[in-house]
Amino acid sequence: MQEITFELLERFRAREAERPELRTLHAALAKTELKDLAYVPSAAAKLNGDFSIELKTRGITWQKRSGRCWMFAVLNILRERISEVCGLDKFELSANYLAFYDKLEKANNFLELIIENAHKPLNDRMMEYVLGGVGDGGYWDMAADLVAKYGVVPASVMPETWQSTHTESFRKLLNTLLRKDAVLLRELIARGEDPQPAKEAMLEEVYRMECVCYGEPPKQFDFEYRDKDGVFHAERGLTGRSFYEKYLAGSLEDYITVTNHPTHGLPMNLYYVFHYMGSMANRDVINLNLSLEEMEELTLKQLQDGEPVWFGCDSGACGDREQGIWDPDSLDFSGLMGGVDFRMSKGDRLEYHDSFATHAMIFVGVNLDENGRPNRWKIENSWGEEAGRKGYFVCSEKYFHEYVYEVIVRKKHLSPAQRALLEQEPRRIQPWEGDWL
Repeated sequence: MQEITFELLERFRAREAERPELRTLHAALAKTELKDLAYVPSAAAKLNGDFSIELKTRGITWQKRSGRCWMFAVLNILRERISEVCGLDKFELSANYLAFYDKLEKANNFLELIIENAHKPLNDRMMEYVLGGVGDGGYWDMAADLVAKYGVVPASVMPETWQSTHTESFRKLLNTLLRKDAVLLRELIARGEDPQPAKEAMLEEVYRMECVCYGEPPKQFDFEYRDKDGVFHAERGLTGRSFYEKYLAGSLEDYITVTNHPTHGLPMNLYYVFHYMGSMANRDVINLNLSLEEMEELTLKQLQDGEPVWFGCDSGACGDREQGIWDPDSLDFSGLMGGVDFRMSKGDRLEYHDSFATHAMIFVGVNLDENGRPNRWKIENSWGEEAGRKGYFVCSEKYFHEYVYEVIVRKKHLSPAQRALLEQEPRRIQPWEGDWL
């Protein structure tokens, strides 16, 4: 391996001395945030304006300091359907309720995987994955599984707590407990004992911790509201499941995750599942990998059909939270760094761990140009009304192409050829192979 020599440093110094603009750039950045100086107002201005297709939504939600964007995005789609049925102008479903069961199911899955892999060494790839612990994050399929099992409740029935909206401390404690439990389970199995009684006691401790931090989910509740015409309604003795079945039955059953991961490991037109990645034991995350053009066309079809689209993207790329935009042309980091070229292909960014889906939101609008093609997309975020444009954001077509990695669409929008892919045996992919997704 070659080391940095002083001769090499002198060559750098001599060549960079021939670039006087670097002194100006250094002075500008000495007291200024990088992103603020990289901002290109003329490019960002192209994202202003209304949208030729725009869906009505019932207000912005706020996940605060938690990683539950995927859950909020699903619940915000469901709350629109309840609002239509009940005639509500503003309504919100409880993310705290679903988060409670998400953590409980993830803890159970963790403990079951520890039992299943108890004889493997700790440096085994599966054990390293499992011992990474549980977090807030998730996918559409995980939320759909939770909703199908536990239903949903109004936010007023199980409101947020400080811990549900500021989850770092709780997650650290939970993972410490689970790793301690992993030690005990492996010791029991090594002695030839049945681990399940101990596992039940361990899971009860998780339940207890969640009751303290999140509150215990209601066994029954009343749904009382006044509709937009001023008429009072009261539904008595509901459960999360009965509430879901009354207002949302079948709402999440006919969707498929369409990804655009143009990598060497995932060819186009591939039906695949990530094994072990669901919140629940024995559940998978199911995907269909299609071309960018197909993914965008399916997104457009669903918006034209009057339905928002859940999507996953890299929110850390080319975005300005204050301005409410995501657009590569609106942030000129290359010029700010003296002409350094940061460009990579979408597939290379994924495979080399430079980018992956870090955030989930919903598309609620799109603007079509004179040729009927999208040029900007309206986004409902879950970062509160103080972020972006009163909680809404806009992304450019270029951002969609480069940094949107997955969308959720109804299967009815798939072409016959795309639907035929779902009849094939899916390729099973281990969870650590999806670290870049």
